[in-house]
Amino acid sequence: MSALDRYLAFRRTLPPRPPLTRRTVRARGLDFAVYETPPVEGAPPLLCINGGLLFDHTLLWPALAPLATHRQLMLYDQRGRGASQAPPGMQASRIAFDAGDVPALREALGSAPWDVLGHSRGGGSAMLATALDVATTPAAVRRLVLVNAVGVTGDWLPRLHDAGLARLTGAAHDRLAACDVQALTRPDLTVHADYAQAYFPAWFADPAFARHVSAPRGHSETGAHVAARLRRDGYDWRDPLRDLPVPTLVVHGAADVLPLSEAERTARLLARAHLVPIPEAGHNPFWEAPDAFFAAVHTFLAEDAPAS
Repeated sequence: MSALDRYLAFRRTLPPRPPLTRRTVRARGLDFAVYETPPVEGAPPLLCINGGLLFDHTLLWPALAPLATHRQLMLYDQRGRGASQAPPGMQASRIAFDAGDVPALREALGSAPWDVLGHSRGGGSAMLATALDVATTPAAVRRLVLVNAVGVTGDWLPRLHDAGLARLTGAAHDRLAACDVQALTRPDLTVHADYAQAYFPAWFADPAFARHVSAPRGHSETGAHVAARLRRDGYDWRDPLRDLPVPTLVVHGAADVLPLSEAERTARLLARAHLVPIPEAGHNPFWEAPDAFFAAVHTFLAEDAPAS
């Protein structure tokens, strides 16, 4: 059975999607758009942080809707993305600012403790935010889920372009090959958005699945500044993340162009991390291997949870 067939079969088993409501929350001097499913009695909420620095919460909704059967999901548009306010002086934007927003949002929402999930670059924000939060409020984050998260240093990034080219063929390969990677060190939104769309099919292990999903278009000037800074300056988060005391699930599509070795490295660094590779899945295992992905996340989050 193909990945697309597995996904369609999984979707047919799902109950109706819960409603998602929006409200505005003020934190760190900015107005954030926060989206919530209905509360689930006896279970802490799960904050979901999307990746793709140019994009809003719709990268994870409704993809993660199956998790809402067991707990309330909270999603939000990061600063300067979607319906959230852009910061002043966005030229100084960096991923550390995104991470710092998360503890402030938790306090503004009155949520403690909660669980946190981050996907791709959102996994980086989730790790950094959790380390910040528990340093001052040890019980703030109960459990952390990292889904195909970026590595704890930027060593993987220079190799990603060639890995994408090796995966693609035909017109998709030629479109990515025509992109100037060096231009990504500058915060030109059009350049970053074009590249993200060209790279999009490489994130899939199954090329047929990729052809059935439309590549989203990024619209965030703030995100372009963050992405350019990461490309230009690199990063190393090992010191703040070493021995993170929060139980962590590192779930990673084993066929991702962002290699499984990065997830293995992250799991070794964090004090209480458990790695679950998802076979035959790329960067979005909630699409390509939903049965295995949701089973792993449900099981992990249910551990030590209060009885409902």
